[in-house]
Amino acid sequence: MPAWYHPPIKMKPKQLRLPTWGGKRAGAGRKRKSPVPLVSHKKRPEHVARFPLHVVLRVRKDGPRLRAKPVFAEIRAALAACAMMDGFRLVHFSVQSNHLHLIVEADSTGALTRGMRGLTVRLARAVNRAAGRSGRLFGDTYFSRPLKTPAEVRRAVRYVLDNQMLHGGLDPQTDPYAGALSPAGSWLLREGWRRSRAGPLPVSEWDMI
Repeated sequence: MPAWYHPPIKMKPKQLRLPTWGGKRAGAGRKRKSPVPLVSHKKRPEHVARFPLHVVLRVRKDGPRLRAKPVFAEIRAALAACAMMDGFRLVHFSVQSNHLHLIVEADSTGALTRGMRGLTVRLARAVNRAAGRSGRLFGDTYFSRPLKTPAEVRRAVRYVLDNQMLHGGLDPQTDPYAGALSPAGSWLLREGWRRSRAGPLPVSEWDMI
């Protein structure tokens, strides 16, 4: 071996690290447009007629308070007009300051789509008219959850009817509809509503839960 020859030095191979993007890390991802998670805009699953639905509609941040007397009067009329449409029925409701809870039934996916479209359009026009505003009322599409068992139906109905209590109760000095028998929900229905002569019944009459 010649004197000038030096054997190659064996070096430990290093893993090549390429720059990456994405992944789970603090501050990653698109920033949320709303403090409340928005409803997914993916195609909704086919509706099964035997399952009632718990529906939630949320008003934009710049929208009016829904429980103000002139606004709720318009909401009640809109609910009454949409309580029984072709294949679509409103069974229970609860109106809070910035959102509504509904229990609805529909005979098909098409009936549900038509019923909710008609209801949201009528509600938006009614509320805007009462509040003297224009433009979009609801911040997002509606949230819906099918109620597949009798226990789920009972829990959802109780949640809807007790919703104002779940929000910490309401002060009668600031809320005109505070109280356990508030007309801003479907507590005083059928006989109580008829005795009050408060106008058309704002829910379906024949299949009350």
